[in-house]
Amino acid sequence: MTEVTRRVGRPAKAVLTRARIGSAALELVDATGDFTLPELARRLGVQTASLYHHVDGRAGIIEVLREQVSDAMDAIALEDGPWDLALARYFRSYRQVFATHPRVVPLLTTATVRSEKVIRAYDRMVARLGEAGIPAERAMRILTALDNFVIGSALDLAAPDVMWEVPDDVEAPALSAALAAQPTNRKRADEAFEEGLTRLLASVTAEYGASASVGEAAR
Repeated sequence: MTEVTRRVGRPAKAVLTRARIGSAALELVDATGDFTLPELARRLGVQTASLYHHVDGRAGIIEVLREQVSDAMDAIALEDGPWDLALARYFRSYRQVFATHPRVVPLLTTATVRSEKVIRAYDRMVARLGEAGIPAERAMRILTALDNFVIGSALDLAAPDVMWEVPDDVEAPALSAALAAQPTNRKRADEAFEEGLTRLLASVTAEYGASASVGEAAR
């Protein structure tokens, strides 16, 4: 009689990890703008209770989302070159990630940051500002201003191609001329971002006497 070999145990199944949870949660937020734990569990093919073995409820999912998007940011950029170039490179990658996932922005900006990777990146930025002579009591003020500007710029990338439209019956000659003179589509958003980033960092270097070089950086 021929011996039949049987597989023992349950069929192979993908292991639930924080990375899988984060990826599925980001897909859900990209599609709908939010998530619930039951929806996320269904997407992953698990029971809602299984998520609690890896995350602490909704707040934990938001931190996993933060880890997911921060993985795409260029933290290595913070290590090389002058401090202003390093921060500019990091915030350019920051903007691109949030422009790719604009619907995650409200979730992350209204929740306390606890992600180890994000905390380490900001610790490095504070240290780089310290190297330029910027005191600790100013560092977070500067980084928060940069954060606010970059997040707004990321949302601008996701804006409609025509963001301003002056109605025919509205007299706004100065604004109309300025709008006609600006570039269109992605170039408009990119130029506005570079203008703002350069001026923000240059104002810091001017105040503390550091050497500004961000305007010379290749994009």
